Amino acid sequence: MSDVASPHVMNTYGRLPLALTHGRGCRVWDTTGKEYLDGLGGIAVNTLGHAHPQLVRALQDQVGKLIHCSNYYHVTLQETLAAKLVELSGMTNVFFCSTGLEANEAALKLARKFGHDKGIDRPEVVVFDGAFHGRSIATLSATANPKIHAGFGPLVEGFVRVPRNDIAALRSATEGNNNITAIFLEAIQGEGGVHPMTVDFLRDLRVLCDERDWLLMIDEVQCGIGRTGKWFAHQWAGIVPDVMPLAKGLGSGVPVGAVVAGPKAANIFAPGNHGTTFGGNPLAMRAGVETLRIMEEEGILAHVSKVGMRLKTQLTTRLMNTTGVVEVRGQGLMLGIELDRPCGVLLQRATDAGLLMSVTADKVVRLVPPLILSESEADQIVNILVPLIQQFLLEPAQ
Repeated sequence: MSDVASPHVMNTYGRLPLALTHGRGCRVWDTTGKEYLDGLGGIAVNTLGHAHPQLVRALQDQVGKLIHCSNYYHVTLQETLAAKLVELSGMTNVFFCSTGLEANEAALKLARKFGHDKGIDRPEVVVFDGAFHGRSIATLSATANPKIHAGFGPLVEGFVRVPRNDIAALRSATEGNNNITAIFLEAIQGEGGVHPMTVDFLRDLRVLCDERDWLLMIDEVQCGIGRTGKWFAHQWAGIVPDVMPLAKGLGSGVPVGAVVAGPKAANIFAPGNHGTTFGGNPLAMRAGVETLRIMEEEGILAHVSKVGMRLKTQLTTRLMNTTGVVEVRGQGLMLGIELDRPCGVLLQRATDAGLLMSVTADKVVRLVPPLILSESEADQIVNILVPLIQQFLLEPAQ
């Protein structure tokens, strides 16, 4: 499809040969008119699907009023969205930015300044095997994937990496280290292969951070905003973090990021310590306010739990006896199907069959569809994807 390729766009993505033109609900269409069921949701971004009528009207209204203004001035919609995030999280204050990377970068700056304020000259942060926090120099240093590191050394120092879901290993790796200031983790690792942190492990981390006066920083960029059936994935453990980066689904497609902080972290930054040009702009704030309002009005959290369980149960049932399927895991509408071999070829095969999805960590088929996915659409995902996986696993391993 030569009409979708451009010699002028920097070659940073391994793109499939299609370009999308428009969408409705959980359906999108390409430049040839072909229809796809969206099992990817813009990589966990399009919370309300495509062209949700209430969101469209709200954004059109906001564009006609004010798109951007400087943070030299108060932005009323920032106050509105911050108040809602504080209510939903049980935390106290919010900083707005534009992306998940920026939110995670801000979290790392908070951890460092928290340490310096306590007299620690070289603060260190605990991170985990399988983690992905972004591609800036600092966040890729916190990320575990060597492929993302390659070509960008020297990495930023100050990270202690430990296995996920192993509190004994964490205690051992940090015992006597007085430079630790924070633990930084995803409640469910997304790019690392859809690996959830267990409820017990999250609770143990909260206890450990309280014991040692560390910040508990939970990256909810991909797994937050209702994706698991609660507003934030860590809430299944009944805990509250000190720092919580958000992005992706918060704006239903409009770029927006946030760092929500509890009392321990809310006053670490002072004017001049951190900032952003585009963060908290009125258009992004309106998108966030309307996304959360519509989710509440439409009962999205309960819907996600119901449809997500149906999707996971059907995938598990139909794939459980398939040789080469390692595990179906995840929660709500953030699911991964791990295979015993690299399966990148399934991207094109699924697209050819009319389904958008992704492959992450080489061997994991990832589904993060819009949260409005219906039960019948969940069934369609299963009916398209299961035969593709089964056929792929019958082929000789490459």
